[in-house]
Amino acid sequence: MNLKRVRDHRRASPTSSASNSAMMLGVARTSALWLKYCLSLFAWAACTTGALATTTLPQSLIINSDQTLFLTDAPNGPRLTLLDRPDRLHFTNYAIENLPTAVKINGRDVSLHWHVISRSTDNTKHVVFVYESATPHLRLSWEWQARGDHGPVEHCITVQNLSGEEVWLPMVDSLRLQIPYESGQKLRHLYVEKGADTPSATGTHFEDISDGYSWTGKSSTYAFPQPGEAREIIPAEFVFDAEAPQSGWYAGIEFSGRTRISLHRTGNTVETVLGLNPEPGPFRTRLAPGEKFETPTVFLGTFTGGPDGAANQLHTWVRNVLGNPGTWRDPQYPLTVNNSWGGGMQVNEAIALRMIADAKQLGFEMFHVDAGWFRGVGDWYANPRKFPHGLAPIADAAHKQGMRFGLWVDWTQAGLDTQPGALNVRDPKVRDWLVTDLAPDWKPEEFKGETVDLGVPAAHDYLEKEVDRIITDNHLDMLEHDGYLVAQGCIRRDHPHAPPNQSTQKVIHDSGFDFVMADNATDVSYHAVRAYYDIYAKMRSEHPGLIFEVCNDGGRMVDFGSAAHADYFSITDTYDPLSNRRAFYDTSYMLPPAMLESYVEKWPTPNTDNFLYMLRSGLMGWFTIMIDTTAWTPEQHETAKIAIALYKERIRPLIRDAQLYHVSMRPDGVHWDGMQYWDPARKQGVLFAFRGTIDNEDNHTFVLSGLDTTKRYRLHCNDGSAPDRTAEGGELMMRGARVHLANPLSSELVFIEEAK
Repeated sequence: MNLKRVRDHRRASPTSSASNSAMMLGVARTSALWLKYCLSLFAWAACTTGALATTTLPQSLIINSDQTLFLTDAPNGPRLTLLDRPDRLHFTNYAIENLPTAVKINGRDVSLHWHVISRSTDNTKHVVFVYESATPHLRLSWEWQARGDHGPVEHCITVQNLSGEEVWLPMVDSLRLQIPYESGQKLRHLYVEKGADTPSATGTHFEDISDGYSWTGKSSTYAFPQPGEAREIIPAEFVFDAEAPQSGWYAGIEFSGRTRISLHRTGNTVETVLGLNPEPGPFRTRLAPGEKFETPTVFLGTFTGGPDGAANQLHTWVRNVLGNPGTWRDPQYPLTVNNSWGGGMQVNEAIALRMIADAKQLGFEMFHVDAGWFRGVGDWYANPRKFPHGLAPIADAAHKQGMRFGLWVDWTQAGLDTQPGALNVRDPKVRDWLVTDLAPDWKPEEFKGETVDLGVPAAHDYLEKEVDRIITDNHLDMLEHDGYLVAQGCIRRDHPHAPPNQSTQKVIHDSGFDFVMADNATDVSYHAVRAYYDIYAKMRSEHPGLIFEVCNDGGRMVDFGSAAHADYFSITDTYDPLSNRRAFYDTSYMLPPAMLESYVEKWPTPNTDNFLYMLRSGLMGWFTIMIDTTAWTPEQHETAKIAIALYKERIRPLIRDAQLYHVSMRPDGVHWDGMQYWDPARKQGVLFAFRGTIDNEDNHTFVLSGLDTTKRYRLHCNDGSAPDRTAEGGELMMRGARVHLANPLSSELVFIEEAK
């Protein structure tokens, strides 16, 4: 799109003089951007080619309320040249997108020579540059899209094989940036670990990006924390100025397979690369005639206001663009849930019905049957000894109480059961779907078996029908997947993915299943993730209103790709109050709080203060109890009932819509910690305050955020730990709000409301 078309677009709605003034400002801004763009382009050309004559004018713009992107086809490939914000914050990019230079056909390297054949720029929200290579005949689409009026812009590269031969494609990165900064400019980097297994002592990383800084963050669906190795990350990065107003940019990956982000600083240039993980490699993927390969979609955006400014922008975007609209329209989302794991693997019909009755009295909105209900691993039918009438009557009992019904299942796992409908590893058909051959004495564990490679078309088709049957037969309102849904590595040579190098492949045994580490791991997970997404899209279409939980061994699959195909996440596999708060603190920098589930397990609560501390450590997002509540004392029962009612009435609306601020250091269980919600539309908020274990720390001051310095605010302590008071926003954001708690391991909810 050229500048004239941009001006015409901005003039398209003649209204009042105020609107015309706004449009004139838009034109002026675009003109200034054009000048800045041209200057940066000339500088880039001079640095990279030494000749200004080789430059090309910009072809297209992507515009939303938060940034404008200039896109062009440089001599060696397409390029994002300038990332601009309305507040005159500009980021120039020197990196050209590296198009693949060769492919393998019949074992030999064949060079590729790309040329542009079209530029689709019908509007300022969607741009596609299309390239072709004549021999072999391949087509590459370089695509950018702004699906939201606010938030980041998305980018994807697609390569299609139009030749009549099978082609092996090498690694194609999703995005590469080289951004120059002023000499001596202090930059910081934020990234967040997954809470898989248990949150580490750090979790949220703030690091200085000095000259020589080098970092790589990796994500997969396995995320085994290994001693001495970096833990896996939620695949996104924030880069920002270390000083006020802490402006910067962020980028992330919308994919649940094996991905990586690297970030390096050399002198005054910061370089980042996002996409599939090339290790172990070399990566390659097969393209049969007519097939397409799509890089994981990445998003790129700009922000001010530091990490919380970026996080709140990202929360809104995930909700509006990636999230399922039907789920977010549900007034009960996020739900309050009673989970049967309070009864462990011993769950049966009597326990479930007893828990449902108690859950109704407490005010829960869903009863969730966890592991233990099935005949065996891979045999996803109700155990007749435990549930002689099946699970449908349990679901119906929950429905009669006005609650929804959810179910745990590890549906890509096979076991040894031989009953009709069981996925048996000794069945020749199933054996060929598995990622590895199993020893004759192999046995599954209680709820883990061997992973089926979803990327195999026959396995995909079988499991799609199986998931649909599980949903239909059991009258489900929610389906939770656990275990290792997506294969990581596979020894098979007849699956769609690349075959492994047999000299380097390694089979590792862990907790009832064998998984493969080999040079084809990334391609295996690539195909399996695409199949997983396809099955869940089909289930979403055929079962409107069905909710999906991503567990995957508690937080190993927390990523933006899952956020686009499911509704909420189990964020850690450790459920004590400190672990829940740590996992929430970390993950809430990346994903909306309403999507973040904290399981609350049994924990020592000698007094009511400790009991509320336990509950509130899980009440900041999606709230699930995995305790047999029928064992609570009458006092605990009443306390929980009041807490759940308060959550639904006053806290849930803030979790859904409000801005979230990290107003303390990350929880350590010793010192005070807290999180603050503030909703400018409602003019209401809440501070979650938690006291640690230090005996003489009765008081703590939290510096609040997001308020208007010129307004006055009423503060109300829900538990009456202090009298109500009114203070100016400027005071609360400079000096803070003081909270008093007499006992260690206690908590308070401080409700904030703009004074009239």
